[in-house]
Amino acid sequence: MAAAAPADSARSAIEMGGLAKVYRTEAGDVHALRGVDLSITPGETLVLLGPSGSGKSTLLNILGGLDRASSGSARFHDFELTTASDDDLTRYRRASVGFIFQFFNLVPSLTARENVALITEIARDPMTPEEALARVGLADRMDHFPAQLSGGQQQRVAVARAIAKRPQLLFCDEPTGSLDSESGVQVLEAIAEVTREVGATTMIVSHNTDIAAMADRIIRFRDGRITEIEVNAHKIPPREMSW
Repeated sequence: MAAAAPADSARSAIEMGGLAKVYRTEAGDVHALRGVDLSITPGETLVLLGPSGSGKSTLLNILGGLDRASSGSARFHDFELTTASDDDLTRYRRASVGFIFQFFNLVPSLTARENVALITEIARDPMTPEEALARVGLADRMDHFPAQLSGGQQQRVAVARAIAKRPQLLFCDEPTGSLDSESGVQVLEAIAEVTREVGATTMIVSHNTDIAAMADRIIRFRDGRITEIEVNAHKIPPREMSW
């Protein structure tokens, strides 16, 4: 792998400059991000690696409109996240961003179909719940409740829920962290497939360095800074990765 050249800012889906986040605590300031500069092109898949507390999830939360930067700039096309109002950030999340977290966050009293419908009912141009679930291989599990599904199947419902709005951005925070290796592969296959189909720009946070094999670029973090960017010249499908 070779060091990455900077992405063409004119074509960037996301552009960050000097992005910083400081949390004020009684014990003192915690610098979660320390001046991050990064350009991401449309349709690119990035895997973010680094130890706990290195800033990966904080970056995802800021880019997803769930948190605000302390300073610097983060832009999605022409939309400046760091100066946007709360209402504008809400519209941005609803229209453009899909989230997948380590824990599935499914409503236990709703079926898989109904869990996905929670998103499709508020999105502008969504897939049907049936289409989204079929895309992650759960066409025959649509009317099952979460308790009737395996952990990997529940996470695939979460993937379907995230991609049903046809997001331009797909943010995945430790999506396989609570799964066994086979279930993890199935979830990563679903993410890779829907990323191709909807053309989403995808960022995956993980402690599992093997996942880097499916990325276009690997971004390594430490102490709130990007320490290395690598281009993956030969992407490997999740099924072929060693765990």
